[in-house]
Amino acid sequence: MRTSYSALDAYKQCPQKYKFQEIDRIPSVKGKEAVFGSVFHDALKFMFGRSPLFPTLDEVLAHFRMSFGEKSSGWPNEGERNAYLDEGARLLKNFYAQNAPWNFSVVDLESRFEVLIPDEKNGETHVLAGIIDRIDKLDDGGYEIIDYKTARKLPPQEKVDNDLQLSIYSLGFQKKWPAIKPEKIKLSLYFVKHGEKLSTSRTKEATEATRAGVLATISEIRDKLASGERFEPTPSPLCDWCSYKPICPAWSHLYRNRQQTIGDIQPVVKEYFELAKNNDAAEERMAELKQKIREYMEREGYDRVFGDDGNITRTIQKRFSYDFAKVREILEPLGKWQDVLEADEQKLKVILKELPPETRMEIEAAKMLTKEFTVLTASTKKIKKVDVDVPTDTV
Repeated sequence: MRTSYSALDAYKQCPQKYKFQEIDRIPSVKGKEAVFGSVFHDALKFMFGRSPLFPTLDEVLAHFRMSFGEKSSGWPNEGERNAYLDEGARLLKNFYAQNAPWNFSVVDLESRFEVLIPDEKNGETHVLAGIIDRIDKLDDGGYEIIDYKTARKLPPQEKVDNDLQLSIYSLGFQKKWPAIKPEKIKLSLYFVKHGEKLSTSRTKEATEATRAGVLATISEIRDKLASGERFEPTPSPLCDWCSYKPICPAWSHLYRNRQQTIGDIQPVVKEYFELAKNNDAAEERMAELKQKIREYMEREGYDRVFGDDGNITRTIQKRFSYDFAKVREILEPLGKWQDVLEADEQKLKVILKELPPETRMEIEAAKMLTKEFTVLTASTKKIKKVDVDVPTDTV
């Protein structure tokens, strides 16, 4: 399998988004923030890429304005377009003042890499690919990987220290230059809206843990594909920026509401919420309504249905237990089996933290599915109405 940080991040955010993006290959429409970020990155590449005759600030601004004009030509709101244009110019002026290009020793821009991830269990070799925004040579002989961010929020240092993207970039750097030790590599996220650079590093052990974690995620995806297991949607605030929202099982009911009748589910949802407000609601009737809603969702392919009083979400929950015969085979040679002699899963979870990544993966593979069931969850949170009609045959 060929994958990347963006693909793995999509899977961790929402497996359904990953399926649309990487498996079904449904084209996505770039949002305004994504367009702005892409054009801004291109302007910074232009700024550092013309060595030794670096461009002036005016040339960088002209490059940004031209590129942004081309990429945002279809935006209907001229005021919004100008606001992004002004914001980009302001940020570039600040960045240029703080980061004059002639003050840095840039080794590479948009540096592409491919890391091979072998899976010893089935003999497959996966490819982890990526593009590093910028690599600098430092005065102390080390190197710095820099990734630009146009996000509004500045993350805490702990999040930077555990950032998967930086970990993968460290892997990619070491693949291209294996003689350079991990401790000589500085990893930085540059938040241009704040003019702040947050830096971290990775040990050799952390790098290997990243490799093992990537393989574990790839294996999980492969297992789902092989078994036909669903890629479940994960509703979150990020859904508002996802172009797949109109066709997502967690949202498509809201969109189709405006275009077609939805049978008799609206009265059922309404009665459900009315009974839910009553502490003395008849359990038998509530069970009947739940069953009707569940059958409707399964028949129509929805993971969430919407009514005037709220929405009801369907999720699949799974219960796992460990095959302790297999766990014993793994832990006994390491002298750790005595710690879980009573086959206590809580004790095992504590011990897992002390084990190397490869061993943790072996033990996780010893998990067995013991129960799977559907849960309906009701929410009275108001959902913003959809302003556009989306064709029902989008997929």
